Amino acid sequence: MSDITEQIESIEKEIRKTPYHKATEHHIGRLRARLSKLKGQEMEASSKKGGGLGYSVKKQGDATVVLVGFPSVGKSTLLNKLTNAKSKIAPYAFTTVTVIPGMMEYRDAKIQILDVPGLIEGAEEGKGRGREVISVIRNSDLLVILCDVGKVSSFESISNTLERSGIRLNKRPPKITIEKKLKGGINTISSYKQAFSDETIKQIAKEFRIPNADITIREKLSIDRLIDAFSTNRVYIPTIFVINKIDTKKGQESFDESIHRNILTISAEKDINLVKIREEIWKQLKFTRVYLVKRDEKPSNNSPIIMRVGDKLSDVAKNIGEEFYEGKTRAKIWGTGAKFSGQEVSLSTKVAEGMQVRFV
Repeated sequence: MSDITEQIESIEKEIRKTPYHKATEHHIGRLRARLSKLKGQEMEASSKKGGGLGYSVKKQGDATVVLVGFPSVGKSTLLNKLTNAKSKIAPYAFTTVTVIPGMMEYRDAKIQILDVPGLIEGAEEGKGRGREVISVIRNSDLLVILCDVGKVSSFESISNTLERSGIRLNKRPPKITIEKKLKGGINTISSYKQAFSDETIKQIAKEFRIPNADITIREKLSIDRLIDAFSTNRVYIPTIFVINKIDTKKGQESFDESIHRNILTISAEKDINLVKIREEIWKQLKFTRVYLVKRDEKPSNNSPIIMRVGDKLSDVAKNIGEEFYEGKTRAKIWGTGAKFSGQEVSLSTKVAEGMQVRFV
């Protein structure tokens, strides 16, 4: 580990002292790619070393949401209000020393919510059991990042910590296709004029031990996004930012909602806007309900199954089971999405909230 740390420090120093211009662009690009690889190795090594008792949580339900924030921002209170969990609550830091799971039931979905220890500065370096916490975060379907009213700057601090750990918040993966070949070198096709040269792409590919590939780029990229496309340890997680304790005197005096229109404001203690946060969790998970109709049964809302926006009826059938899906080609639908009751459609039909379906 110390050897990797020394290499990281050496490369960071070289990047700082190297002036950036056209002649050095590909060299700096390769250094940043190497830095990204080493940080990934460092994270991997530390997670194997430190994934202590209480941090390995089995995923249950239709999705897993992790509550993230500095110590004492109200994560445990929020968990207890949203779920059946009984997380210990106290007005001092580090009350939560393990991962506490709870299950939120909302619109027929079962959503696992995890309360993890509060992140502190340097968490990605292992401070405050930060690496174990980050390993749990990386496996989530959605993050809810909390801060106290008047401390909105902590959003940026936490986001930067997670960003350095290879976690991308509210971003999508780069639109790049990398097709490895046995020979022929690196061939690049881009739909947009990039700010870096083909030589830079080749040097970064070489750093990731890809000597031969066809690389197709379908968006305008930064160097960081280009490196992300080659990195195997990047995760992309939708995130909700929440300001808690708006019921307090400090909150009432200092908080201006017009400045933070894209941030949810709540009081977990006083049950303020908890309906909104449940709805936003559902929305960000892109959940939708489909109701299964058995043979010789009238259409009803008795048998819900949770799917995602954009899923097809074939995905619904596979969700039921591979044996059930085998041989299925058509379905009848009622309600949302149907032109008429009992319309027969192909399994390529996309699901819609409230759709009732019988496979034929």
